[in-house]
Amino acid sequence: MKRREMLAATGAAVLGLSTFPFGWAAAAENKKQKVLYFTRSAGFEHGAVKRNGDELSFSEKTLIEMGKKAGFEVECTKDGTVFDGDLDQYDCIAFYTSGDLTQPKEGQGPPMSPEGKKKLLDAIAAGKGFVGIHAATDSFQSGGIDPYIAMLGGEFVSHGPQQQATVTVTSPKFPGVGKEKSLTMHEEWYALEKFAENLHVILVQETEGMQGGCYQRPPFPATWARMHDKGRVFYTSFGHRDDIWTNPAVQSIMLGGFAWTMGNVDADVTPNIAQVTPKANQLKN
Repeated sequence: MKRREMLAATGAAVLGLSTFPFGWAAAAENKKQKVLYFTRSAGFEHGAVKRNGDELSFSEKTLIEMGKKAGFEVECTKDGTVFDGDLDQYDCIAFYTSGDLTQPKEGQGPPMSPEGKKKLLDAIAAGKGFVGIHAATDSFQSGGIDPYIAMLGGEFVSHGPQQQATVTVTSPKFPGVGKEKSLTMHEEWYALEKFAENLHVILVQETEGMQGGCYQRPPFPATWARMHDKGRVFYTSFGHRDDIWTNPAVQSIMLGGFAWTMGNVDADVTPNIAQVTPKANQLKN
């Protein structure tokens, strides 16, 4: 049974959202933009995207509310056949996914077809915006670099215990970043690898003092923007728990990513990975 819905807001509480600078987030023309939020989990399903029956997950409700404030509409689905349809109706496609999305999994809706995956990647290369959130780097993993991972710009390795850690701001002028030089919070921090050479790193994962073998390595990108041919691509590793989704700083960074990918604001995304995380792909100190 297909589970693709056009969904209205259902009253999710979004803390502190009214204080965000939404002026740069809305489209300039008189047209409400539309985001497809895809949350199918062929691997581990995070609580933030887990539905209770037909009730939307916490992150789906929250993103709908964020979109209402920022001037864009959100369609949520776990149905992979959506990518065989009309992608032109979406201004941006967002993933919070895991595993090989072309494979079936009970309770997760129909898988994406290989043709649908190619259609998605072609659409992004042609100029459609893309936002990856948290587990989006844990999708379509393979022995080499999957075309999806090449588009996104980095791949999940593993994670240690949830803990308090710090990310340093390396692109303070990117929309939504704010004036803080760093952010410290309790999160499930993803260890990542296979970074694209043209990443514009926005936040760097500081690894010194972190618990877990996967973090015993030099600092690496945690949030970035990059161009994939004509497409604007944004990724942030934030988003494991519900309280991360209600964190005002995280919401602002996410909304900045959506605004940039949809072309509502320009930003300098000159590659800086070699300067700010020169040992990013070095998995051990």
